Amino acid sequence: MKRALRSQNRSTATKGPDDEGSVLLLTLGYAVLAIALIVVGANAASLYLAQKRVDSVADAAALAGADGFALVLQSGEPRAILTNEGVRSQASALVDIAGSEVSLASATTPDGVSARVTVAATWHPILFSVFVPSGVALNATATSRTAVD
Repeated sequence: MKRALRSQNRSTATKGPDDEGSVLLLTLGYAVLAIALIVVGANAASLYLAQKRVDSVADAAALAGADGFALVLQSGEPRAILTNEGVRSQASALVDIAGSEVSLASATTPDGVSARVTVAATWHPILFSVFVPSGVALNATATSRTAVD
């Protein structure tokens, strides 16, 4: 009886369990996970760069809008007065140059000295993925002040 158990233990120890195919499944699983992480990372970088582009256009449009002033003399001193129409025309001209993906949402002057511009765009992923939304609305607001010294 003991001899039969020993021979059975030796045969299972030398042969080992049947692992054939399980390494392939693990490799495929890790490959799918790695590809998903690469796709999400690439789309996240694209979204970040798109937001920075919208921020830059808003900054430039606010700076251009602050140049839409009219000089007036008040108490013998020159003053730069901004109007909503002047801010909008200057900002609109710059946004038109920036490209079709960015649109001018608003361009106003809250106090007659500052130009506040809001631009909007929609980001679309560069690589299709079920983990990333198909379109994200991006907005940026910038304010620039004008001064005459």
